[in-house]
Amino acid sequence: MSDELALDKRQLKRSFEHAAENYDAAAVLQHEVCNRMLGRLQYIKVRPRLILDAGSGTGNALAELMARYPGTPLVALDLALAMLERGRRRLKWWQALPGLRPPLYPVCADIERLPFANESVGLVWSNLALQWMTDLPQAFGEMYRVLEPGGLLMFSTFGPDTLKELRLAYEGTDGRTHVNRFVDMHDIGDMLVHGGYGDPVMDMEPFTLTYDDVRALMRDLKSIGAHNVTRGRPGALSGKSLITNVGRNYEVFRNNGKLPATFEVVYGHAWKPQPRLSPTGRRVIDIKARG
Repeated sequence: MSDELALDKRQLKRSFEHAAENYDAAAVLQHEVCNRMLGRLQYIKVRPRLILDAGSGTGNALAELMARYPGTPLVALDLALAMLERGRRRLKWWQALPGLRPPLYPVCADIERLPFANESVGLVWSNLALQWMTDLPQAFGEMYRVLEPGGLLMFSTFGPDTLKELRLAYEGTDGRTHVNRFVDMHDIGDMLVHGGYGDPVMDMEPFTLTYDDVRALMRDLKSIGAHNVTRGRPGALSGKSLITNVGRNYEVFRNNGKLPATFEVVYGHAWKPQPRLSPTGRRVIDIKARG
């Protein structure tokens, strides 16, 4: 990945801090994907002792995860403190019910450097957060480290066709990067295998949102903190002439009076294998000779 396409983590954090207050009103796709992931979870048998919602945002999965696994402690982790605060306010009504105070622990931290002990989590859940990693294999490695043997990783993220129309509309304008890079589903599957995960399952689902004009799309992206945070982004606000050119280029995609915006949603889940045991019941450790 080129330096221009690398994500600026400090800018990313600031972006989501600013977006927290109005996030839920604009995050229609994020809520829909969350509901579809929850639907998939009902077909998977797992009894976690601790759940980690990695990149929990405003907590749109917390209530359902608590209901599905009653009494199970749940950690809501996000890079942006303002997002965690929104999630706590979302669940405030739970705390008013006697005896039903949820074991919820908000943690402001980075998925790529999880502040948890090895093999301490039974289920890692992550909805549309992994596309914001600067080092995705590192993130998968951290989640593998904290998963207990037999634990489940379940996630969604965006694939490379996401915002393809916007990317093409920017081509040939100012030579800067304007759309974040997204990783291919097959590459993600390879990362899981190389990271030691067992039985990875991957699939993809396209979504198309429609807008009256390109400015409406950009407003939505800004409202959910998903605007351009690459290091090669323009150093100042985009000028009117640039936006005009992008809007004109985008018009070739107009269909039935609307401008489409494609989102390629990648779903995946995988397990941390149980350790192999010798006939005497001891853990088998593979030793590889150096080449």
